[in-house]
Amino acid sequence: MIREIDENFMKIALQLAKKRKGYTHPNPTVGAVVVKHGRILGIGYHEKAGSPHAEVIALSRAGGNVSGSTLYVSLEPCTHYGRTPPCTDLIIEKKVARVVIATLDPNPLVAGKGVEKLRKHGIWVDVGILEKEAKELNEDFFTYIIKRRPYITLKWAQTIDGKLATSDGSSKWITSFESRKLAHIFRREATAILVGIKTVLRDNPQLTVRYIPTEKQPTRIVIDPQLEIPTDAKIVTDKSAETWVITLREGKKKELLEKLGVKVFTLKDLELPNLMNFLFQKEIMHLMVEGGAYTLSQFIKEKLYDRVCVFVAPKLMGDGKSFEDFGIKKAEELKAMKLVEIKRIGDDILLVYKP
Repeated sequence: MIREIDENFMKIALQLAKKRKGYTHPNPTVGAVVVKHGRILGIGYHEKAGSPHAEVIALSRAGGNVSGSTLYVSLEPCTHYGRTPPCTDLIIEKKVARVVIATLDPNPLVAGKGVEKLRKHGIWVDVGILEKEAKELNEDFFTYIIKRRPYITLKWAQTIDGKLATSDGSSKWITSFESRKLAHIFRREATAILVGIKTVLRDNPQLTVRYIPTEKQPTRIVIDPQLEIPTDAKIVTDKSAETWVITLREGKKKELLEKLGVKVFTLKDLELPNLMNFLFQKEIMHLMVEGGAYTLSQFIKEKLYDRVCVFVAPKLMGDGKSFEDFGIKKAEELKAMKLVEIKRIGDDILLVYKP
């Protein structure tokens, strides 16, 4: 009975956290509920990095009568000073009697220390209520902290015969508007969108969230070794989102782009592990790679992906562009991915895979 009650309140905390999916980077998305005598006194969610944490908001909304209450929170409360003060201090100060936590925080600055501190002050702590759901909700944050690189989503659209573009490189539009709208939901949840320079030169994409409401735009990142990006490209002239260009070059073109508001970063090499480390240092928590075929192929070759989203249109192209050679010579070298979701979108199909 107690377990069922705990799960019901934790579901509310997780639903609150889902409201801010994609808006809190590089922080996790967290929800909290304060309950006393079976009645909800206050709810809260972390809105964005630098703003009060979910526990603080929920306790504040609960008012002064929280002594002896139970706090449900989807992630372990913090114990350290970051952009905000420790949540554990407020929980102790408010004399909360019990804290129910969905999952521990993988951040070494927390990682069990929150639970330990609360228990030392006589607070009853239970951990693991809807843990699987909580980890799935923040899988990008967990990957970012544990692997010290962005959580990487590969996304592409293709025909049923596996073509990503026509022989001249055109890919607008393989899938329906409804599929593109769903892809913009994925964009909204990402910290940044990455493409190669060939995609910019060929398609001149805007790379923004446009088909759905959003409070922020992901950073646009272009891998451009020789600084070929045109100064009149949409991602240069459109100021609704920030644009980063990652290059090997210095010089006047770089200075001109920077005057136009583009952030240009010159690295010694553009090998993907090095680039992912750079993006980790820049607090890019969730990276969505949208193309083109060459860039996607490099991520696949390096096994740098955590989720693969494939939109399949009911069309046949025949002669067209697909992926680069992965160097696989025998069928037994193929490695299967796990299909975690299949969704029909009109006549299109979305397939979501994980390693």
